[in-house]
Amino acid sequence: MIVNIASILLLIAGLVFFAAGTAGLLRLPDVHTRLHALTKADNLGLGFIATGAALQAQDLWTVLKLALIWLLVLAASATVSQLIARTAAPPRPAADAPAER
Repeated sequence: MIVNIASILLLIAGLVFFAAGTAGLLRLPDVHTRLHALTKADNLGLGFIATGAALQAQDLWTVLKLALIWLLVLAASATVSQLIARTAAPPRPAADAPAER
């Protein structure tokens, strides 16, 4: 009974974080703040959902697979966010180019 309640609460918390990340994606003004809101909220939301699902798992192998999925998504989202942020950033002047006056 307590495990079921904890699982439901973790799943609801995960859904709230997913909704907050989606709201940040839709409402924030620029690419960098949108990325920040989306990656932070979605990674935490997935962590809550994976933990809630792990509480309902029948064996340790399923728990390990859920943890592996969460870790891979953490790594992938950080990498993709970095690439999107670098692409969206304004170009830097070359180091050997003379400064404009």
